[in-house]
Amino acid sequence: MSIGNLPQGHSTRNVSATTWKPGTDRLISARTFILTKLHRVLGSLAAQGFTTGINLLYGLLCVRLLPVEGYAKFSLIFAFQVSLSILIDVGTTSALAPLIGERIDDLQLIADYVVSLRQLSVRLFSVLAPVTAIVFPLVVMKQHWSAKSVAFLVSMLLTFVWFARARGAYGAVLILRRHRSDWYRAPMIAGVAAVSLLLATWATHLLNEYVAIMISVGANVCIAAAYYFRSRRVLGVTGEPSKQKRQAILRLILPSVPNLIFVAIQSQISLMLMGVFGRTSGIATVGALTRLIQVFLLFSQLNIVLLEPYFAKLPAARLKWHYLGAVVAAAGVGGGTVILARIWPWLFLWVLGPKYANLHAEVVLVMIFGAIYYLAGVIFCINTARRFVYWWSNVMVIVLTISVQALFLWKADLSTVRTVLVFNICSVLVTFTMAVLCGVYGFVSGPRQVEYA
Repeated sequence: MSIGNLPQGHSTRNVSATTWKPGTDRLISARTFILTKLHRVLGSLAAQGFTTGINLLYGLLCVRLLPVEGYAKFSLIFAFQVSLSILIDVGTTSALAPLIGERIDDLQLIADYVVSLRQLSVRLFSVLAPVTAIVFPLVVMKQHWSAKSVAFLVSMLLTFVWFARARGAYGAVLILRRHRSDWYRAPMIAGVAAVSLLLATWATHLLNEYVAIMISVGANVCIAAAYYFRSRRVLGVTGEPSKQKRQAILRLILPSVPNLIFVAIQSQISLMLMGVFGRTSGIATVGALTRLIQVFLLFSQLNIVLLEPYFAKLPAARLKWHYLGAVVAAAGVGGGTVILARIWPWLFLWVLGPKYANLHAEVVLVMIFGAIYYLAGVIFCINTARRFVYWWSNVMVIVLTISVQALFLWKADLSTVRTVLVFNICSVLVTFTMAVLCGVYGFVSGPRQVEYA
C-alpha cells in the first residue's frame, strides 16, 4: 500500500510502527544488552585499574626509595606472598562459582560452602606455616641476612597467609552476589592508605624495608577484614559446615591441585632462584623487573570478576566463539605490550629509576614472560569455569616443565638475571601449551562430571 492510498484516519507513523516495530525492539534490546555489558566492563576496568595502579605505585615507590639490599628483601617476601596466596587457596575459592552455578540466590547454600571452605583453609595453613618457617631461611641462606631479619620476614609471611584465607573466601562471596563495588572499594582504600603511609615514613626518614613490608601486610589484613564483615551482612545467615560440601569442593579441585601447587612455585621461581644462586643485587633487579609485569594484573583480575562467572553460566551452544574471542583479546593485550617494550623500553625502565636504567633486553624478556603467563591464565580460568580440568593435563605440565627446568639447571648459569628470565619464558610456554590442549580436549570430550552437594 502506498502512502498516497492510505485509508482515512491512518498516518505514516502508524504504518511505520506496524512495519518496523519487531525489528526496532530487537535493535533496542541488543543495544541495551551491549551497553549494559560495556558499562559493567568499563566500570570493572576503571575500579581495577585504580587498584592495580595504586599497588603498582606502591611497589615502584619501594623500588626507588629503598636501597638495593632493602628492596631485595622486600621483593623476596613479596614473591613468597604471591606463592603462599595460591597455596592457601589451591583452587578452593574458584570452586565456589561452578559449585553454586545458577543457585546464587540460595544464601544458605553459599554460607555453608564458605564455612566448609574455611575449614579446609585452616587445615592448609597448619601445613604451610611450618613449611614456610623452614624453607624461607634456606632460600636466603647464601645472602647472609641476620637471623633477626629472617625471623621478622617469616612472621610477616605467616601473618599475610592467615588473613589471605579470609580475603579469598569472603571476596568470592561478594563477587557471586554481584557486590562488585564492595569488592573493589576495600583494596582501593587500603592502597591509598598504604601509599600515604609509605610517603609519610619516607618524609620523616623512618622508611626502611621492614616498615614497607609491615605497611603492605597491614593493608592486606584490612582488606580481609572488610571482606569478612561485608560478606556476613550480604549473606545474613550463618553457614553450617559439612563433610559433604568439603568433599564436593575437593572433588572439583583435586585434578587442578598438583598444577596449582606447581604454579605457586613457578610464578615466583625467578626470585627464588636468585635467592639460592645469585647475589642480593640480582634479587633486587629481578624483583624490580617483576613489578613491571603487574601491568597485566589490570586484565588478570577480570578473570575472577567477569570471565569466570560469565563462562560458568554460558550456554554450551555459545561457548566456542566466546572462548575464541576471549583468547584473541588476551593475545592482543599481551602482544601489544611486548611490542611497546621492544620499541620504547625506556617507557618501562624510567619508572624503575636510574638504578635499573640499563636493562633494555631484560625488560623485553620479562614482558614476553608476562604476556604468555597472562594468556595462559585466561585459558586456564575459562577451562576451570567450564570444568575442563583433567588429571592428565596437570601431570603433563609438571613433568614437561620439570624436564625443561632440569635442563636449564644442568646447562645454564642461573646466577645471571638474563638467564633466569629466559628460564621463565621456556617454563611458562609449557603451561600455555598444555592449557590450550586441555581446552581443545574439553570441547571434544566434554567437561569433567562432578557430583554436586
